[in-house]
Amino acid sequence: MFKYLPLTLLLLLPATGCHAVPEGSFAEGLSCCRELFNTSMKEGVSCYRIPALAAASDGTLLAVIDERVADGSDLGTNRNINLVLRRSSDNGDSWSDLESLVDYPDGRSASDPSLLVDEITGQIFLFYNFMDHDKAPGEYRLHVMKSSDNGSTWSEAEDITGQITKEDWQHDFKFITSGLGTQTRSGLLLHTLVNLKRGLHLFASRDHGKSWTLIDTPIRPADESKVVELDDGRWLINSRVNKAGKRFTHFSSDEGKSWESRAEKTLVDPGCNGALLRCTQKSKGAAKNRLLFSNAMDRKERRNLAVRISYDEGESWSSGKVIYSGSAAYSTMALLKNGDIGIFFEKDDYSNNVFVRFSLNWLTEGNDPGESLER
Repeated sequence: MFKYLPLTLLLLLPATGCHAVPEGSFAEGLSCCRELFNTSMKEGVSCYRIPALAAASDGTLLAVIDERVADGSDLGTNRNINLVLRRSSDNGDSWSDLESLVDYPDGRSASDPSLLVDEITGQIFLFYNFMDHDKAPGEYRLHVMKSSDNGSTWSEAEDITGQITKEDWQHDFKFITSGLGTQTRSGLLLHTLVNLKRGLHLFASRDHGKSWTLIDTPIRPADESKVVELDDGRWLINSRVNKAGKRFTHFSSDEGKSWESRAEKTLVDPGCNGALLRCTQKSKGAAKNRLLFSNAMDRKERRNLAVRISYDEGESWSSGKVIYSGSAAYSTMALLKNGDIGIFFEKDDYSNNVFVRFSLNWLTEGNDPGESLER
């Protein structure tokens, strides 16, 4: 059985640089709970949605999110969505003030941030989806920005729509999945792209982000998805599928040319973006392979934010440990420099977005103290 922190204890958590989480049923024993974005932070903002989280090469944590100004609607109808950032240099104990990353004039919007860290070069890529509602309404464009100094400064946005989509996709509803991309042991940068008409696709870079290419094999059923490389070199995708009540997984042994798909009946899901994170890998010297998965663990409702662990490369998963039992939606995770795991998620009907830190030992209730996970 999981225990939960009473409100009084949550309020006693140190809040250096940000607010302590004010309420909710959080599991007992979490190392840190911090409220990062809420509507009281900035006048005129309707809500903050769609979290992205990554740890830079020096351990700096970057938390990026949509700042939805006029209303809470998505990119297709919202004329004013910006991207904002907070950063932490102490594993999430304290956070910087809110910083503006992308702020177009009214009529142009940026949404659905995702991050990808090149572990070889240290460069960080920030992807987002863009729409010019006045000049090209209904046309989804795909942009990327780069940072070479652990997220302190960023390049101008580059439109890579022509590199990772096809000409006849121009007016399709398409978007890069928010959250986190991945890198294989060969150095390949890999991310997911959804086209609701033509299926999920992967796109990749073999030159550390100088150019990007579409892997033109549609994957179904799948909506927002995450991809990781398995220890034997195969690729695993974990996918949201609306109205299914569960997740679907897809496996490829030929770098995405073909896929085997299956329903994951034990991974219940209401149709919501989740997170898939490589924690440890035998081929990189770890004693065990460990994958982590987070989502709203309910068949119908976006609630019960939980984390599961797999020791057999996604073939089976633990029953899941609930981190927050209330309303919870999109989540994203990162491995921190002290070896803990950080999770950044939407809660309480999108009114708050919080960062939580926990250890592997906590997640497994003492059954897996882990090895040295410090980066």
